[in-house]
Amino acid sequence: MSVPPSRRDKFMAFGLVAFVGAMLAASYAAVPLYRMFCQITGFGGTTQVSEAAPTDIPADARGRLVTVQFDGNVNSQLPWSFEPAQREVTVKVGEQTLAFYRAKNLSDKPITGTAAFNVSPPIAGAYFDKIACFCFTEQTLQPGESVEMPVSFFIDPGVVKDREMDGATITLSYTFYRTKDGAGAEQVSAASRKASTN
Repeated sequence: MSVPPSRRDKFMAFGLVAFVGAMLAASYAAVPLYRMFCQITGFGGTTQVSEAAPTDIPADARGRLVTVQFDGNVNSQLPWSFEPAQREVTVKVGEQTLAFYRAKNLSDKPITGTAAFNVSPPIAGAYFDKIACFCFTEQTLQPGESVEMPVSFFIDPGVVKDREMDGATITLSYTFYRTKDGAGAEQVSAASRKASTN
């Protein structure tokens, strides 16, 4: 003979189901919330996104120079070569700059790749503003095809007030991953999470 559930048991079961539901919702929200936090604060070398370079640069930032180095890497599963067209540039704070990376498909098949990125030192992410970039956009290269991919950016004038950035060189680094049935997107997401914790 079964015992009917008491009101207390029903309340406990409802509470457990609600708790599990809340934890599932939190796990889905964690990644976009973390990404938003990183983009706002520059945490872990996450760059900022802007539509245009500033037009009104404070007097203490005018003419100040920052060296930006470029780094390019390819995941072992992607048969491409990928490197910056220039190793470094010296830029004026607040001035829009255009740099290029070169990629070439070394295989005999069309292959699609996606790039993850970060800047170092990590604190520099708060001052490195991208206007246009090829990151997180799938790039398909035909056999033997070469392309130049631009990245447009500026260094936020606020960098001159950060003593930790005095004389620092900023390095912008990209790593290309092969994209296949969503696997590349997962690799890029994992790589970005790893980069942001280093």
